[in-house]
Amino acid sequence: MAGPNRLRRKRWEKRRKDRDMTKTVEEVFDIHTLQHIRRLEWKGIVWELKGVVSSGKEARVYWAKSKDGRDLAVKIYLSATAEFRHGIYKYIVGDPRFERVPKGNFRRLIYEWTRKEYRNLRRMHEAGVRVPRPIAFSGNVLVMEFLGEEGYRAPLLAEIIDELGEEKINRLYVDVVDNIEAIVCRAGLVHADLSEYNVMVWRGRAWIIDVSQAVEHNHPMAREFLERDLANITRFFSRYTDLDLRQRLEAVRKCLHE
Repeated sequence: MAGPNRLRRKRWEKRRKDRDMTKTVEEVFDIHTLQHIRRLEWKGIVWELKGVVSSGKEARVYWAKSKDGRDLAVKIYLSATAEFRHGIYKYIVGDPRFERVPKGNFRRLIYEWTRKEYRNLRRMHEAGVRVPRPIAFSGNVLVMEFLGEEGYRAPLLAEIIDELGEEKINRLYVDVVDNIEAIVCRAGLVHADLSEYNVMVWRGRAWIIDVSQAVEHNHPMAREFLERDLANITRFFSRYTDLDLRQRLEAVRKCLHE
């Protein structure tokens, strides 16, 4: 049985952790976001929220800890950016998952967008795509596996490519195409925003990230999105290698026809 001093210490540590978490988040996010973070904390999923590991126009990603000390990535979508509203429109038109969202209810739209990324991650993960393992979501807050060590995220492909030799580059090129094939042919999705900035290199392998905009094969722009993904990856790797993977890419295209 815990003594009074130990109980007081635990309560003090809990209050300090709460203050630190609130201070970290309230500088940027609104009360609704704080409530969703609290909900994840109450469920025992997120125990400690630490510093920002990446920041963009649409979202920020934080390094966090679970109650048992595991590293987590907590992605929080910014719910008040007009640029974000405009940017996601082309991905949701024709997607039945967004038909029930009331027109003009942007907060509800962002919540559905977060749910969509969680489901896309889960679907890809189950299909063998190398993506961060999804753990939970609430509102505009998504929790997933952290790729990196001690709060430092794994580098993006664009950040590390100049440090690699030809053999490693060729291996990563094949690895990325393997993942694209798994996304399209096994998960039944198209990433729709794939480039060297949405691929991380972790433990020598390529990991696909930022899959919120991924669409199903029956989306009206699926073919256009896939061609753009393939063009981006081919263009990038062609600067560093002569490896010809056109036959592999053509096989991926055929999956979209099936």
